[in-house]
Amino acid sequence: MSEINNPQKSSKLSVFTLMMINVAAIMSLRALPGLAEYGWSLIFYLTLASVCFFIPSALVSAELASGWQGEGGVYLWVKEAFGAKWGFVAIFMQWVENLPWFPAVLAFGASAIAYTFDPALAENKWFIVGVIQVTLWVTTFLNFRDMKLSAFFSSSGAIVGTIIPGILIIVLGLIHVFSGKPSEISFSWDGLIPDIDSLQQLMLLAAMLVSFLGIEMSAVHVNEVDNPSKNYPRAIFAACIIIISLSTFGSLAIAMVLPADGVSLSAGVCQAFDKLFQIHKMPFMTPIICFLLAYGALTMVVTWMVGPSKGIREVAKEGYLPKSWQKTNQYGIPTNILIIQTSLSAVLSCAILFMPTVSSAFMLMSALAAQLYLIMYLLMFAAAIRLRYTHPDVKRGYTIPGGKPGIWIVSLVAMVTCMFVIVFGFIPPHAVRSEGIWSSIYYVGFLLTGVIVFTSVPLIFYHRSVHRTSLEGEIKVGVAATDKVNA
Repeated sequence: MSEINNPQKSSKLSVFTLMMINVAAIMSLRALPGLAEYGWSLIFYLTLASVCFFIPSALVSAELASGWQGEGGVYLWVKEAFGAKWGFVAIFMQWVENLPWFPAVLAFGASAIAYTFDPALAENKWFIVGVIQVTLWVTTFLNFRDMKLSAFFSSSGAIVGTIIPGILIIVLGLIHVFSGKPSEISFSWDGLIPDIDSLQQLMLLAAMLVSFLGIEMSAVHVNEVDNPSKNYPRAIFAACIIIISLSTFGSLAIAMVLPADGVSLSAGVCQAFDKLFQIHKMPFMTPIICFLLAYGALTMVVTWMVGPSKGIREVAKEGYLPKSWQKTNQYGIPTNILIIQTSLSAVLSCAILFMPTVSSAFMLMSALAAQLYLIMYLLMFAAAIRLRYTHPDVKRGYTIPGGKPGIWIVSLVAMVTCMFVIVFGFIPPHAVRSEGIWSSIYYVGFLLTGVIVFTSVPLIFYHRSVHRTSLEGEIKVGVAATDKVNA
């Protein structure tokens, strides 16, 4: 408990840096082409996603992190509410969802690199996988240094790889429309609220509701912030404003310039920039911006590699994972965990080679990551409710207003959203179904296998640890009894 109440004073992060870590962790321009497919109605979808999931996630994370300021993040919160077993499951889901997510975000980075010298390579699966493999190991070794270096990459990547290109695409989109060029979408009240009356529309809604995942990840850095009870919520809420604004206006800018059926999910942002720069007679800018986008993708991976790994290290310290997982270097970085994480992700990225296109592989990896991550969110929201009853005396720097009814409303809305998305997440999207029955079977089979295997792993490790501890206890009792008889 003393570690919780007296966090270390070294390597403190500023509010701005923590805010940029959140932006780098969540906001990626790679998501904009998918959002742009909704056209003018994306305003409706993003508003619904913010109200039903993103804002509740931010509110709950702010309350829990400002009340429980020890290392471990979601592991600590769920453990306090439901015990170590479910805390282990929660943090493992946050960690393991990175395995398919890293290839997804790096596929976007590889496509951006391709656009700097040969756009045709953006659909070359061998090129994409090769870039993913190299980048995974580069980012791993970059994270072997202290948090200052990781924080630098997060901040610089968020600014030059996300915020600046995001603002630029918004400005270019506005110039395109206001200069009299035709827009690919029509702005009318009829098109603002879509008719959600088909399976396809429900699937689109499910995908949109969890457009913003990861706001709680930065809680593992809560001990590295001065006055975390006040500054952590400030950083979260400021990041929310930036993320929602860039997502909304950036997606609209792409929707105005590119037809919905002509956008690649893995390279759509590069396509949008390329077309905009050609319109404005600045084609030389395309490789420059695409390089910045690739840098932003790299720093996004840097940001995510250490955060959940610190939580897994806390699990290892308590004996639920092999001792080798406890190893850290001189900077306190869990090096063995990072190596294991990267190795598994590198193997998983090879699934791209067996999918018909890079875009379909991109969707598959993103879908598996989301399914795993939502299991963690269900546990986190449930923990927030329970802790209001079991630990009402814990001082929280930020508390969701409305008392117990307030925490119930916020958490239940988010939990229902998670369940809705999990169910519809197993239905192959139209782009996959159009590629044939075998693509759909592969898609569903891959998701089911991934979810079953990855949720079983922490439960197996936990029960083996408990069983081993029980046997060791029985052996000690038996030895003590024998010694007593002999005496």
